[in-house]
Amino acid sequence: MKKVQIFTDGSSLGNPGPGGWCALIRYKNKEKILKGGKEKTTNNEMELKAVLEGLNALKEPCEVELYTDSKYVAQAISDWIKNWEKNNWKTASNKPVSHKEMWKEINKFLKKHKVKPIWVKAHAGHKENEMCDKIAKEEALKRKKPA
Repeated sequence: MKKVQIFTDGSSLGNPGPGGWCALIRYKNKEKILKGGKEKTTNNEMELKAVLEGLNALKEPCEVELYTDSKYVAQAISDWIKNWEKNNWKTASNKPVSHKEMWKEINKFLKKHKVKPIWVKAHAGHKENEMCDKIAKEEALKRKKPA
């Protein structure tokens, strides 16, 4: 099984507001950057979009180290998602899971790949996280309407 690193970040200018996302995929010495955005979105939705697109780009089952500065994403993947699925996509407090459709897609990839989420502190000098943050913000700015 190939070992891959995926670094992700999402951004929104306002919550909701214009948003952007970035995923950097690294396999051995090769890197691929994926990016995009949306006119009206939230930070969490863009964080999830980055993860979803990063995992979607993998052509075969892989061992994935998934780096994110979102504690929500890291904890959901490592702890909550299995219970959400068992509970028909409801949280422990019986509320619908936010961004349920995106989580269902991510969950399909979690069954295909061996994903280890790794939380990194944002804006703390982590090279790849800083790069993804910059690109995600650029993508959000592209979608900002002139005042």
